[in-house]
Amino acid sequence: MRPLAELRRSFAGPGRLDWIGLRPARKAVLVPVERARITTDGLDGDHGRPGKRAVTLLQAEHLPVIAALAGREDLPRDLLRRNLVISGINLSALREFGLRIGTVRLAVEVPCAPCSRMEQVLGPGGYSALRGHGGWCCSVLEPGEISLGDPVSPDF
Repeated sequence: MRPLAELRRSFAGPGRLDWIGLRPARKAVLVPVERARITTDGLDGDHGRPGKRAVTLLQAEHLPVIAALAGREDLPRDLLRRNLVISGINLSALREFGLRIGTVRLAVEVPCAPCSRMEQVLGPGGYSALRGHGGWCCSVLEPGEISLGDPVSPDF
């Protein structure tokens, strides 16, 4: 039997960056882009916060769960107001290691809690549908460029 520490460092393979969205201003609609530059303060062109909430991530596999809990057929990624949508690797499991997207290094800091606007965007129960599935807030350890399709891996 493998030790727990070894199991925690085991991933089936790299994930993938599926979507990038920038908020040009507070409460503005997210603008999808194919590539972006990440500075120490966050995504260039995004109205985010520097520090522990510089970049927000969402697990792509949670989108159908959130849609089902909100009573919706589908759920466009931009409605949830997260910067990056990542598939194929468990973001929660990366919290203790951090992650790499291409050359960028991010520290997974805190869960990204839903805001009250989710009731308006998703309808009644939208806030609760997102609880536990809202993604993660990250700080930037090493800035750089990211592009759709970039691999996402643990930062051991």
